Amino acid sequence: MAVNRDSNGYTILFATIMVVLVGGVLAYLATALKPAQEANVKNEKMQNILQAIGVESTDGISREEAGAKFNDYVVERVTLNYNGEVLETKSNKDEISGDLDAFNIDLLKEYKTVKAKEDRHYPLFVCEADGQKFYVVPVLGKGLWAAVWGYIGLKEDGSTISGAVFDHKSETPGLGAEITKDFFEKQFVGKTIDEAGVYSPIKVKKPGFELGIHEVDGISGGTFTSVGVKEMMERTLEVYYTYLKK
Repeated sequence: MAVNRDSNGYTILFATIMVVLVGGVLAYLATALKPAQEANVKNEKMQNILQAIGVESTDGISREEAGAKFNDYVVERVTLNYNGEVLETKSNKDEISGDLDAFNIDLLKEYKTVKAKEDRHYPLFVCEADGQKFYVVPVLGKGLWAAVWGYIGLKEDGSTISGAVFDHKSETPGLGAEITKDFFEKQFVGKTIDEAGVYSPIKVKKPGFELGIHEVDGISGGTFTSVGVKEMMERTLEVYYTYLKK
């Protein structure tokens, strides 16, 4: 019997088969690619942490190399509460596992779901490179359109910035998205969050003004993103400053 390809039944059957086939293929690809995607995200996070140390031996580490070299530099993973009290400490000999492991803490989830900053967890990475000790801390906040985040390296004194790495979800190219560029990140190096033993946050100012030891130039045309960077650093680094100065 000939099939009436112009009938509604044929159209519905054909559409159903295509939806099932395409959906099945997409589901299979999503499942098959998930381990590789998760590994890529993990390696990128490791790369950012190492780059924030700010020394030559870590600046050139690629995303692919980061996984193998991470434990060579990161000797401890520490999770703090808002008061600077230690909730968990793991060494580079311990496997990355558990919700309280500093590496596994999802900052975006904490920022969105835990409204009170006093109830959030604060990851800290204790690093050693070129015979020196460094501390790398993650920061996260809001730019113009969505989340902005970064990793800030501090020298052994707990207050002098050794390196900074920033990223964003959807800031405007050529404007707020410029926070990922070297010219913006490198101006944080050498700045300090200490003033005579008192916490002094980094200020992100409009370009064109004379800068002090606690100040950097913001992004021209990216005021909201610059304010987001300033806010997330001011809010978060105070917790680490309190802990490291103990």
